[in-house]
Amino acid sequence: MIFYSTNKKSTPASLKKATLEGLATDGGLYVPSDIPRFSTDEIELLKEAPFNHIAFAIAKKFNEGEISDDSLWEVVENCFTFKTPLVGLEKSTYVEELFHGPTLAFKDYGARFLAHLTGYFAKEDHTLITVLVATSGDTGSAVAYGFKGVPNTRVVLLYPSGKVSRLQEQQLTTVGGNVTALEVSGDFDDCQRLVKQAFMDAELKQRLALTSANSINISRLIPQTFYYAWGSLQLAARHPGKKAVFSVPSGNYGNLTGGVLAKMMGFPINHFIAGSNANDSVTRYLEEGRYEPNPTVATLSSAMDVGNPSNFARLRHFYGDDYRAMAADISGYAVTDNETIETIGAVYDRFGYIMDPHTAVGFRALEKFRATNEIFDDPAAVMSTAHPAKFIEAIKKALDMEITIPDRLQEVLDRRKVSIPMSTNYRDLAAFLMKL
Repeated sequence: MIFYSTNKKSTPASLKKATLEGLATDGGLYVPSDIPRFSTDEIELLKEAPFNHIAFAIAKKFNEGEISDDSLWEVVENCFTFKTPLVGLEKSTYVEELFHGPTLAFKDYGARFLAHLTGYFAKEDHTLITVLVATSGDTGSAVAYGFKGVPNTRVVLLYPSGKVSRLQEQQLTTVGGNVTALEVSGDFDDCQRLVKQAFMDAELKQRLALTSANSINISRLIPQTFYYAWGSLQLAARHPGKKAVFSVPSGNYGNLTGGVLAKMMGFPINHFIAGSNANDSVTRYLEEGRYEPNPTVATLSSAMDVGNPSNFARLRHFYGDDYRAMAADISGYAVTDNETIETIGAVYDRFGYIMDPHTAVGFRALEKFRATNEIFDDPAAVMSTAHPAKFIEAIKKALDMEITIPDRLQEVLDRRKVSIPMSTNYRDLAAFLMKL
């Protein structure tokens, strides 16, 4: 398949080129030239298929023979060795748990797939690839663990100092090996800006084979369609004749974009709810048709603290820059920190289920949607993006109780943090990268 830039000023790329470049040379994000479609018969055949079979069927459509079927199947099998449970809370209300991978966050799906593809291409070209990543929390740890030990790759993570949870920071800064963590004296938008500048730096790109593992990379986005396809088929089986509604905690909007792609490919999805926190630029766009991003605001749902989300460019592309068309598929709701805490408590009281702050934003947004859209009686799943143990402070504030920390997370907390301070000045980052 051919991929081209949302800015439409760079040369179209193969899957390999788009994966290894990360960001197009004109600063745009790669999108497929045509969104692959699944016929009714193809969907029917996948209804009872295991997760990895659904993932392989989708990946094969985007691959179009660039990687052999055997190699692509090996990538899928090596990536998705964990479950994707769909937990029922009450009739027609579910939580799709996306936090059962190595770092207990949904980013494991995209990061592991990208890492294995990048390793495959690097081995093919006998090249050392430098993976440059900006993270607001879970992306960095998922990328670090996804690429850990992958031959011919090294990873440089940029994260905002003091703006990720302690556990997230420990996961970012204790991997070692081929992974380096840079602690940036700014917010996530600063980290993201620095990464974009690096990709636009011709001199740097001559010296290093740079690629990105953020959701700006098309091979991070493609696997995010897998769990929407899986979830929609699971819901369709439990609720015959109905299509799925997904409520998505949204920060950089890559997760939601993956869902939109799954819907456009033909999977049984009716509607999306984009739950935002105080960083509500897309929520306001869906209401008013004007995109006016504000500076990033720190919240309890820190991984969603993105003032100017990159993947919004892809959403605008897919909907022809028509906000009414986008709003027909996506309803946006902003959720305050107080509402987030209240929701964690209310959900625990009603169902005995503990949600992390991001999942709570998605649940509260679903409640707001249902309060004003009674005509939608389709089954709904909240996409649960992180294990609650990754946000112990927020859980304790909401529930006044301690929760058990999984052994693999406790082990990370006991390790020594290793990070390199970095300013928000691009010259400092460039100088550091040139010395790698």
